[in-house]
Amino acid sequence: MAPLRLAVIIGSTREGRIGDRIGRWFVAQARRREGVDVTVLDLAGYDFPASLPAEPTEAMRSFAEEVNRAEAFVVVTPEYNHSFPASLKQAIDYAYDEWQAKPVGFVSYGCRSVGLHAVDQLRTVFTALHAMTVRDTVGVDLLDGEPTGRAEEQLRRDVRVLLDELCWWGLALREGRAARPYVS
Repeated sequence: MAPLRLAVIIGSTREGRIGDRIGRWFVAQARRREGVDVTVLDLAGYDFPASLPAEPTEAMRSFAEEVNRAEAFVVVTPEYNHSFPASLKQAIDYAYDEWQAKPVGFVSYGCRSVGLHAVDQLRTVFTALHAMTVRDTVGVDLLDGEPTGRAEEQLRRDVRVLLDELCWWGLALREGRAARPYVS
């Protein structure tokens, strides 16, 4: 069986962000898993327009093509003011059909809430795009500093659970799309 094509989307583009570090940590964990082919889509590396043009730009087309190619997603998102960053919403909106009938998981970070407010709002967005969000998440509390000992082991367990769910749904939905095209 072909490996599941997992795209990890790093959603923050802020200068001085830590999302890239958290994203790299997650990618390292995911690449240890057999049967998963991981691609990183770091939004800071895309030259997206400030406003929506009449015709998609090369960066917009490139991002949508990567979304189309992927069979499952993990979105790495901060929580800003109980929500997710505008850069992430902008990128999500550059694709539509490409998200359909594919699973989405979340690695979130923030202070105290570990980014769960952002995840709750992203679930609503992805549901509108006909994507399937998985139940379990990986949440990093920025007030805890670098995780060590039990905290680090708990995060690794959370990653295993997230990847278990994502792989199950990813493979099931791959088979479903092959058996009958998704229609919305």
